[in-house]
Amino acid sequence: MSNREKYAPGPAAGAKIQKEGEKWILVLTRDLRHPPAKVWAAITEPDHLREWAPFDPDRNLGAVGSAKLTTVGAPAQQAVAEIQVKRADAPKALEYTWGGSDLRWELEPLGSDGTRLMLWHNIPRGFISMGAAGWHICFDVLDGFLTGQPIGRIVGPEAMRFEGWQRLNAEYAKEFGVEPPSWPAPSRT
Repeated sequence: MSNREKYAPGPAAGAKIQKEGEKWILVLTRDLRHPPAKVWAAITEPDHLREWAPFDPDRNLGAVGSAKLTTVGAPAQQAVAEIQVKRADAPKALEYTWGGSDLRWELEPLGSDGTRLMLWHNIPRGFISMGAAGWHICFDVLDGFLTGQPIGRIVGPEAMRFEGWQRLNAEYAKEFGVEPPSWPAPSRT
C-alpha cells in the first residue's frame, strides 16, 4: 500500500482566523521535525514546491522580485499569475502576493531540529474554511515529503475530491463560525 493510499488527514487543528480591516486572514501553524533551512528550501525551491504546493513557480521564491506561479488544476486562462516576492529573509520569513492575496510565511526554530511553520493568507471569509482544508492537506503532504515518505501533491479540484477534504472543510467552517460554500463537490471522474 502506497503512502497516498494510507494517508488520511487528521482533525481540523492549527488554524485560526483574524480580521484586519476588511480582510480575513487565515493563520495556519504546523510544527515540523525538520530544521528551518530544510523547510525554507521546501517553501522556496521549485522542485520542492512541485511536491506539495498548489502552484508551480517559474523560479526560486527565495529572492525578492517578480515571478510567475501556475496554479495546479485551474482553468488555463486563470492558471498563471504574476506575483511579487516582497520579502525573502532565509530561513525566517517569506512574503509574496498570489492571485490578489497576500501570503506570509514565518519559520521559527523549535528545539534542536524542528521548525514551527506559520502561514498568514488573506482569503474571502466565505472561502476561508476551504482554504484551511486545502492548506491542511498541503502541510500534511509537505511533512511527508520532508520525512522521505512522499504522499504526492493533492491540490485544487483533486483535493476537493480527496477523502477527508469535505470533513476538514466542515470542521474548519464550524470552528470559524462560517458557512462552508454550498456547491456540489467535484465529480470523481
